[in-house]
Order: sequence, then structure tokens, then C-alpha cells
Amino acid sequence: MAQRIGSERLSRDDGFLYYLGKDGFVWRTPMKTNRRGRKGRVGSEKIKREEGFLYFIDKSGYVARAKMNRRGRR
Repeated sequence: MAQRIGSERLSRDDGFLYYLGKDGFVWRTPMKTNRRGRKGRVGSEKIKREEGFLYFIDKSGYVARAKMNRRGRR
């Protein structure tokens, strides 16, 4: 089960991939089918990452995290 981490709601556009970068901000990059888009930072909220969690943007547009299943590995 995922838990919501961010308090800032992000609006998503079609043709872009959204992810949490190493700097803690949400970034978007154009997909292969989107030739006009440009890479850029979205939002102003900085998220502190913890090891062992997968971070993503949920359907509501907030940053969420879920515990990674490593099957016995660290």
C-alpha cells in the first residue's frame, strides 16, 4: 500500500513522463512520441528520499511512496 508524501498537487500533461529526481524535485521529460516537449522541473516541493522505497506520482497528482519488495535482498 502506498502512502502520500507530498502536499503539493501536480497537474500532468499527456506525452510526458514524471519522476522524482535525485535532487528531490519532481521532473518531467517528453516521451518518444512527444517531439515538441522539453525536460523541466515541475513544482517547488522538495522531497527527502529514504532507502528501500519506490517514489512515484499517484493518480491524484501527489508524490507517493511504496516499500520495495526485494525478496530477501537488501
